Amino acid sequence: MADLPLEISAVDTAAALRGPAPRPVLLDCRTPEEFATASIDGAVLIPMQELTERIGELAGHENRPLIVHCHHGMRSLRVTRWLRDHGFPLAQSMAGGIEAWTTHIDPSVPRY
Repeated sequence: MADLPLEISAVDTAAALRGPAPRPVLLDCRTPEEFATASIDGAVLIPMQELTERIGELAGHENRPLIVHCHHGMRSLRVTRWLRDHGFPLAQSMAGGIEAWTTHIDPSVPRY
């Protein structure tokens, strides 16, 4: 899986979420306040600063696609690299974050 790109577009993320099983886990690494402002249906919130303590919540998903997103894509890149280093080789960062999701997929998700 070394050839799996580190990033995935919002369009490709939406397609993967609608596609056949196994569907990816959608991991939101923003703060609870950001999540309350705008979120993607079905996303699991594990803030970046809590990831090391809460990694156990992802147990069993090590070989499942995992797409991480934040606001614009910087935090999710860091989280994705960390996840890959800690046994999640299929982790990818959604390029452009929830901002790209709102722009390209679902304009009902608030921008902030």
